Amino acid sequence: MVQLTINGKTIEVPEGTSVLRAAESAGITIPTLCDHPDLTPFGGCRLCVVDVQGFRTPMTSCTLQATQGMVVQTETPALIEARKFILEMLLSTYHDPNLLATSNGAKDTQFMGWVKQYGLEPGKLMSPEPRYPVNSDPNPFVWVDLNKCIVCTRCVRACAEVQGRFVWNTAERGFNTHIVAGSDTDMLSARCESCGACVAYCPTGALNNKMSIDDVHPDRLVTTTCTYCGVGCTFDLNVVDDSQGGRVVKVTSNPDAPVNGMHLCVKGRYGYDFIHHEDRLTRPMVRQYLLDEYKGQPSPRPADRGPWVETDWNTALDITAGKLRHARDTYGADTVGVLTSAKCLNEENYLMNKFARQVIGTNNIDHCARL
Repeated sequence: MVQLTINGKTIEVPEGTSVLRAAESAGITIPTLCDHPDLTPFGGCRLCVVDVQGFRTPMTSCTLQATQGMVVQTETPALIEARKFILEMLLSTYHDPNLLATSNGAKDTQFMGWVKQYGLEPGKLMSPEPRYPVNSDPNPFVWVDLNKCIVCTRCVRACAEVQGRFVWNTAERGFNTHIVAGSDTDMLSARCESCGACVAYCPTGALNNKMSIDDVHPDRLVTTTCTYCGVGCTFDLNVVDDSQGGRVVKVTSNPDAPVNGMHLCVKGRYGYDFIHHEDRLTRPMVRQYLLDEYKGQPSPRPADRGPWVETDWNTALDITAGKLRHARDTYGADTVGVLTSAKCLNEENYLMNKFARQVIGTNNIDHCARL
């Protein structure tokens, strides 16, 4: 452990901890844009600079390791002016024609949060003209607007270190530096899996979700577990309250998720449209002739098996159990097959395995997880 002083407060942290993390552990906020706890420190935005006693110039707290006896100041007048200047420079190449609108989420980005924290007026300071085309990549899920990019490289590091796909990189130098997919191609050609990790880590909205780019600001977040497989990833449903009780407009990562953290696959992040799909079943459905048979009013089976009708769960389960029992007892257990779902929990699929092998008596069991 090493002991240091930040803003007059004595803090003890493990050796190797950065000054930025040491400050966070003591409840002291140091502004940053390029840094994220999940990613390798970069020190590119320079917003997290601090004054360290004995050092000639301000140092980036995300890359500076805390040492024994270090004395740090995080909010001197000179540092505040330096951060304002840095934000002004970043705004000089930033362009968003809908900056004051809430539909594109610009007001809620981490970048805009610090701009307003330091009293700057983004509408007056941003670049008057765009430098890049908007929605410049054909990826079906990720919206790319490099006019909002500050080259913090969080997307580059997230793709490499979280997803392991290495899609994003930087091209050109100096004022013309910008992110590119692969060898300056489109994302899918660069082996993108459309997981949206780059979107989740982007602090400016340069990378966004196409499915929700025009949606209004959510009224609430609902933390839930993904239904697509048994891993148990957790995320936040962004819900807009309406006359139907709520509409999911997008999915965002929950950094406190115990299994996956900020990471999600393409299904978890973008496969939520089934929730409100017009074809989604919300009650059990059975064929009319089966329902008549169950009620003691047997009728001939139609050639097309007849219409579907709604019923209650007990009735639907009784009909299903009766048909499975009849097939097993009449034609043998191996005439029955069980198909489980990747949307079930591991425990539910375990029970389905027991049901197939011990109740029905067959090894004919498969699943639908064809990722």
